[in-house]
Amino acid sequence: MKDVEKISSEFIETFVSPEDEILAALHRETALTQLHPRMLSGNYQGSLLNMLVKLSNAESILEIGTYAGYSAICMARALPENGKLITIEINDEIEWLSSKYFKLAGLTAKIEAVTGDAVEIIPGLDTEFDMVFIDADKREYLNYYNLVFPKVKSGGLIIADNVLWDNKIFMTVESNDYMTKGIIAFNDFVKNDTRVEKIILPLRDGLMLVRKV
Repeated sequence: MKDVEKISSEFIETFVSPEDEILAALHRETALTQLHPRMLSGNYQGSLLNMLVKLSNAESILEIGTYAGYSAICMARALPENGKLITIEINDEIEWLSSKYFKLAGLTAKIEAVTGDAVEIIPGLDTEFDMVFIDADKREYLNYYNLVFPKVKSGGLIIADNVLWDNKIFMTVESNDYMTKGIIAFNDFVKNDTRVEKIILPLRDGLMLVRKV
């Protein structure tokens, strides 16, 4: 069964263009310099995010959790000339990596990188967003969702990564596993939120798409 799944995954990924030189270099440098390089969105998910920006005609995007900047580059490339992406990262020790590749990608005019706690920063953002991508502290997912919801335009998208969380959401949760508890609380809330349409894509670690109606 695993062999079949591997073949299926490899086949699906042939329908995505290979990483260009900049994204491939970012992928390599992240693997060489970061403790948890698998947190990188990667080519397949990055390509999906890029397409979602185009399909939704998004002009304003908020990303919560910059990490190395891979997903920000993928989304910003799909923005129109006057488009803007604000990305928030709490870890100032990785800012050197994302800013390096934002410059190499020629996207500094479209990407505004902010360092700090998104819970504190989001309330002060005076922007209406067409799209929000959540990929940060799993304990805060529901908090992020509630904070950004009033700032998302009607018909806008909220995308949340890692909603399957290595399938831990289906297992017995340890009392001190606040990450898994945070994902479960977020999933349950969105599932019952009548203000939105939602669907989970079984892509990588689970990607939830939420459309504000």
